[in-house]
Amino acid sequence: MSTTLAKPAEMADRKWYVIDAAGKPLGRVAAKAAVILRGKNKPINCDEAVLTGKKLEKKFHRTHSGWIGGLKETQYKTLMAEASDKAMTYAVKGMVPSNTLGTKAMTRLHCYKAADHAHAAQKPEAVEI
Repeated sequence: MSTTLAKPAEMADRKWYVIDAAGKPLGRVAAKAAVILRGKNKPINCDEAVLTGKKLEKKFHRTHSGWIGGLKETQYKTLMAEASDKAMTYAVKGMVPSNTLGTKAMTRLHCYKAADHAHAAQKPEAVEI
């Protein structure tokens, strides 16, 4: 049995995309990014993404250290104000598969607070949501 393996020089270069999340719901942008991420690197502008309804007050990001009483909660109001790129990363991470394919896809995600990014040399294409 013979298996043909593609050489790195023969493989097509990945395209880069820019997703502008200004004024768009966080979940919709994250869902679009998760679909696109399944094989490509993307920078995402997430500083101006919005949460619909009363999610800013009612939604929390929870982490647990594993120790008794080790639960830490961060309200999305503070998370979006201080670290909107982390909020977008958490949203996209919840929408990719929880296996090695999802882990590899998350390494190709680049989230930025503002519209400018350091990937102009890769000539990213704009994605409409």
